[in-house]
Amino acid sequence: MKIGTYFEEAQCGFTPRTAMEEAARCLLCYDSPCSKGCPAGTDPAKFIRSIRFRNVKGAAETIRENNVMGGSCAMVCPYDRMCEEACSRCGIDKPIEIGRLQRFAMEQEAAFGMKILVAPEEKKAGKVACIGSGPASLTCAAELAKAGYEVTVFEAMEKAGGVLTYGINYSRLPQEVVDRDIQAVTDLGVEIVCGCKVDAKKIEELKADGYVAFFVGAGLWAAKLPDIEGANLAGVKTAVDFLKDARVSGGKADMGKKVIVIGGGNVAMDCALSAKLMGAEHVAIWYRRTIEEAPADIAEIEHILSLGIPMTTNFAPDFLEGDGKVEFMHFKGRDGVSSAKVQVDTVVFAIGQAPEEMAEIAEFAKNPKGGLVVDESGKTNLEGFFAAGDIVNGGKTVVEAVAGGKAAAVEMIAYLEKR
Repeated sequence: MKIGTYFEEAQCGFTPRTAMEEAARCLLCYDSPCSKGCPAGTDPAKFIRSIRFRNVKGAAETIRENNVMGGSCAMVCPYDRMCEEACSRCGIDKPIEIGRLQRFAMEQEAAFGMKILVAPEEKKAGKVACIGSGPASLTCAAELAKAGYEVTVFEAMEKAGGVLTYGINYSRLPQEVVDRDIQAVTDLGVEIVCGCKVDAKKIEELKADGYVAFFVGAGLWAAKLPDIEGANLAGVKTAVDFLKDARVSGGKADMGKKVIVIGGGNVAMDCALSAKLMGAEHVAIWYRRTIEEAPADIAEIEHILSLGIPMTTNFAPDFLEGDGKVEFMHFKGRDGVSSAKVQVDTVVFAIGQAPEEMAEIAEFAKNPKGGLVVDESGKTNLEGFFAAGDIVNGGKTVVEAVAGGKAAAVEMIAYLEKR
């Protein structure tokens, strides 16, 4: 298979003709199981009907009104285990390609310059701050803005988008798609302030400035490396730092010729894909369990294997070797007997992330227990604080972050109305 460039999209979208043909396969189910299978409530049954009857604007409206991050979700959502898995055509031939139809509608929105979301004329009392600008935070901000509240999103990094901007391979999620989703949020009157890290002092300043409720969607940006010998060598990176460097450098980050990625999740697949597209001569994934046990979506694994990236299983990291910079990676087999030694220039550990802000959030309200407890609705044990997204669920999908942001917004609106 031909290896594309870092900026070349991994999959092509539908043309108007192929989109209409695919939508025509829809059985127009009365109970719409596909819509029930979408965590964010994007309502694919409704937008597929619109496309089927050539109402593309109506399809874009359904998506954008229900899911402000509809463009990004169209590119990276694991449809095969959500709405497409619920599709009634699964029992006949194959499910409707809901993801590509959603992408088509969002591309038409961009092509024709549709402006679907408009800021409400009247504002309600009570300013709200959203910490972080990932999908959960942007969704929550949009829902609050639609309800008439003044919302400001504070982002520590230079650009908004969180994991969408810094943590996903460009070929899977082009930045222009993320930017259109962000524009849909700001069209509602939401202000985004970048380069502003929110700490305990900043919270007090915001309270003094009239902010009465806070949403925490700061994501998982803390580095996580295993406690093994050599983990501090140059050339050893976390997945978060590796993917961020790839995006910021425009796919030109220096990683050497030989790259090993440790892990079996979607983030590991993204790291391996990025390394391959950036020109590494040899990229390999090593995972401590079997492929069947790997948490990555099967479509992601298949794509990686199709590019000639091998995935060695049942081997865990033992230690790293090198003179100041990593030169060799040592593995131990799951059977307790086998071992391996591999020459390498860069090692990327995609073994999970952790939040940076949890301790600070507790400090915001001077919580004596020193922790943040969040329920499924997004309410926390701290007065006026709500949370959702990766910082709560440990790092799941974009669409689940959107769902969490919507749920938290409902609770925040109820809280604000009672004040």
